[in-house]
Amino acid sequence: MKVRQRGSGWSIKLVFNLYRLFGYKFIYYLMYPVSYFYYLKAKNVRNALVIYYKHIGKEFTPSVHHEHLRHFAICMCDRFVSVVSPEEYTFIADDIKKIENELKKGGLLLCSHFGGWASIANCLDNWDIQVNIIMQEVLIQSIKSIEETLETKKQPKIKIIDIAKEDIGVSIEIARALSNDEIVAMMADRGVSEKSKKGIEFFGDTGYFNKNPFEIAYKTQKPLNAIFINYVKPQTYMIDHIKIDINYNEKKDIEVERCMKIYAKRFETNIKKYPQDWFNFYNFWEK
Repeated sequence: MKVRQRGSGWSIKLVFNLYRLFGYKFIYYLMYPVSYFYYLKAKNVRNALVIYYKHIGKEFTPSVHHEHLRHFAICMCDRFVSVVSPEEYTFIADDIKKIENELKKGGLLLCSHFGGWASIANCLDNWDIQVNIIMQEVLIQSIKSIEETLETKKQPKIKIIDIAKEDIGVSIEIARALSNDEIVAMMADRGVSEKSKKGIEFFGDTGYFNKNPFEIAYKTQKPLNAIFINYVKPQTYMIDHIKIDINYNEKKDIEVERCMKIYAKRFETNIKKYPQDWFNFYNFWEK
């Protein structure tokens, strides 16, 4: 399954230049008309959101529709602004130090297309943690070129490993990172192939998650953590973290499914609190 990447190079470059000229508050309010444009144009996104809100049991109205798109637009802006101005962002958690200590052990980190997942990676370089993000980099080339040329005040320890490349090369990169006790972050809420998907109960129906990070954690016996970055207010995000303990004495398929169920339940909790933060704009419950 290929999911279309939202946004265009020229529009993001324009917004970023406006940020440099007028500041963050200007582009924050600019996202109201921008998201309204997509509200009118992106019919396939609306259809996906209708299915999504029906599953989570919340009313889907025009205002909810627009607000969901606005959250996406803001988080997309934060992805780029946080590269050059990480000090402008605040990340809140019950115990930041505990999360830092867990991640310093390395292992697998379960991420999702939820809230400010891309922004936090740009803001935590002071944790001295090497993060390898495994993802299908389907960003439009013009957007990638913008991100790669931004001048950063600090050099975050982030590496993108594109799974669109050859399988052997990706496997070697993952093995190298794990052997060095680095973080390997993978998107657990989107399987990029039928082979990687596994159906798990999610809001009373079968949702299809990415089983690969769970299987890798089991086989390598590395720590398995999950993180959700919830949008709270402008340039402020709440971190929800959970460590999933793996029973290596149990058979792989049974234990992988159990861990995936734990993750899915925690994901449900975050969606109930922040329903407009999930940016998987397709029918998640359709295999």
